Amino acid sequence: MGMMSEFKEFAVKGNVIDLAVGVIIGAAFGKIVDSLVGDMIMPIISALVGKLDFSNLFLVLGQVPAGTAMTLDALKKAGVPVLAYGSFITVAVNFVILAFIIFLMVKQINRLRRTEPAPAPAPAPPEDVMLLREIRDSLRQR
Repeated sequence: MGMMSEFKEFAVKGNVIDLAVGVIIGAAFGKIVDSLVGDMIMPIISALVGKLDFSNLFLVLGQVPAGTAMTLDALKKAGVPVLAYGSFITVAVNFVILAFIIFLMVKQINRLRRTEPAPAPAPAPPEDVMLLREIRDSLRQR
């Protein structure tokens, strides 16, 4: 069996295709969570706590050239080493929310799997068994 045919057999297996679909859906789902955190949750937190913007939290690690604005984008463009811990906080919040949503989904799926349909009623006994039971019952009455 040649290497190409082995690869073809591997690539068309259900697990590989399922994994590819999962990665694509996961990437799209990640964008949804990013938007949820950045556009909905963080503004609410900022409104409750005050003017809070994690993306502008950073620590300058090098010399800042004269005339460079003290914003994260300007410092990065100027090539100044910056520890952008605010971006890390945002990504960590995204992860926690994503992990919680996945937990809820898996919990729901497991609950649905546990709910098994009610067992089917036992099939009616064959006619000859019914006749034998009737004969037995009539003999008992005598």
